[in-house]
Amino acid sequence: MRMAGASPAAVALALIGWAGSAAAAELAMFETATCPWCLKWHREVGPVYDRTDEGRLLPLRRVDMMRPPPAPLAGIVGVKYSPTFVVLDCRGEAGRIVGYGGEAEFYGELAAIIARMKAAGRPAAEC
Repeated sequence: MRMAGASPAAVALALIGWAGSAAAAELAMFETATCPWCLKWHREVGPVYDRTDEGRLLPLRRVDMMRPPPAPLAGIVGVKYSPTFVVLDCRGEAGRIVGYGGEAEFYGELAAIIARMKAAGRPAAEC
C-alpha cells in the first residue's frame, strides 16, 4: 500500500472496513494524449495501480477529454485540467484530485478522499 500522509495502520483499517462493501466505486482519470503530467502518472503509478489496495477499491477508468464522456460520466462538470481524477460511487462524485504532483502526493490525496468517504458511510450498502 502506498499512501503518504497517513499511518499505514490507519489506512489499512479504513480500506479493510470499506472494502467489505459490495457497492461499486471507481476512479475516473480525465486525460489527454499529449498531457505530460498524465504520461508521468502512467509511468510512475499506472503500471502498479490496479494491484494496490486503492486500485482494487477504486478501479481506474480512463476518460479522453477530447471526446464526449461516456454516458455514466456525462454529469461530471468542471473538469478543465488534465489529469483530473474523480472518485465516484453510486451517489455521485466523492472527491477530486486536480493535477499530478508525484506518486506520494497522489496517494496522499487519494487516502484523504477514501477516509472522507468511509467517515460518510460511502459507498452506502443500498448502492
